[in-house]
Amino acid sequence: MNKKKLLLFGIPIVLILVGYTLFGNTADEDVAITTKVVKGDFVNEVIISGEAQSTSLKKINGPDDIRKFKLRDVKIQDLIPEGSLVKEGDYVGRLDPSEVNEQILDAQLNLETAQSKYTQEQLDTTLTLKQERTAIKDLLFDIQENKLELKQSIYEPPATIKKLEINIERLERDLKEKTEDYKIKEQKAMAKMVEVGTEVSKISKMLEELRNLQKSFTIHSDANGMVTYAKNWDGSKRKVGSSISMWDPAIATLPDLTKMESKTYANEVDIRKIKKDLPVIIGFDAFPDVTVKGTITNVANVGEEKRGSDIKLFQVLVNFDENNENVRPGMTTSNRILIHKEEEVLMVPLEAIFSQDSISFVYAKSGLSIDKKEIEMGESNLDVVIIKKGLNENDVVYLSKPDGLEEKDILSIN
Repeated sequence: MNKKKLLLFGIPIVLILVGYTLFGNTADEDVAITTKVVKGDFVNEVIISGEAQSTSLKKINGPDDIRKFKLRDVKIQDLIPEGSLVKEGDYVGRLDPSEVNEQILDAQLNLETAQSKYTQEQLDTTLTLKQERTAIKDLLFDIQENKLELKQSIYEPPATIKKLEINIERLERDLKEKTEDYKIKEQKAMAKMVEVGTEVSKISKMLEELRNLQKSFTIHSDANGMVTYAKNWDGSKRKVGSSISMWDPAIATLPDLTKMESKTYANEVDIRKIKKDLPVIIGFDAFPDVTVKGTITNVANVGEEKRGSDIKLFQVLVNFDENNENVRPGMTTSNRILIHKEEEVLMVPLEAIFSQDSISFVYAKSGLSIDKKEIEMGESNLDVVIIKKGLNENDVVYLSKPDGLEEKDILSIN
């Protein structure tokens, strides 16, 4: 009786244990580490972030005359918010006029000095020439007086008459020299007045230009558009407190929103795959549902180091093939660059690929056993690889190496 009970309870338990050993573990293992060969469209993409910008910018510059007056660094005192829509003639910003004010003050002082000098020179000239004209008149009176005396001396001794004639001749000679001297002094005085007057005009003109420059420090838009801040050489945006120079006087820009591109950078690994004219799908962090088509227009040949990093990055420019009214310059973009695409191909995950002696193979299920099958691979991306030969659709392959098959031979491709 006890033996029968033992058989009744013992045999089922043994069967359960054997079944679990043969099938239970294998089933769990298959779910965890195997997958099927699938057929579908293969896509190899590089995804890099960038920034939207316009390829056509109209600059809003500070005044050109800052170069003339050698104003090297002029600070921006005020700017309207970036993204503001403006019309031609609308206020955009204002520059700090303190340096111009100093030059205006200096010019005013110089003008007062020059005007005072002009007045003094005018008075001196008037006085000097007046004295010369008086001296000439005195000589004319002396000559007339001597001629009258000579006329009345016809009965005087010849010596007296001769003396009067000599005296008249001397006076006439003095008159001639005095007249010539007067002309020279008059010309000299006029030249001096012109010199001093020119200095006054020069300073007056400069003062007028400085005042006009001061007015032009209030900057208005010369076209319609949306304001974006101009950028410095290092890529940072100009804002209140930033400086403009005589070589780069832009404070803001008016981008053409119908001519947009994405400026992005690729690392040394991805840049080898990226070529000009490749298609791109451009997304936007600000509008997750918005995408536009694009095309790569330029790939840099020389890398550059970004601040705070030793990694070389290569600039890639992606032109927008479509316009979207939601897109604005400065928006962060996601650029999906299509490197390669094939339709209706067999694919397996990269984890399923193994190699031995330069032969690529997979661990594939064959009934209740596992075979090592040689494969011929095609293109791959970060997730899957194309299988050209060696496997069929729905074949089951392992994603990790099964135990105990190291010495098993690899089945060559037929």
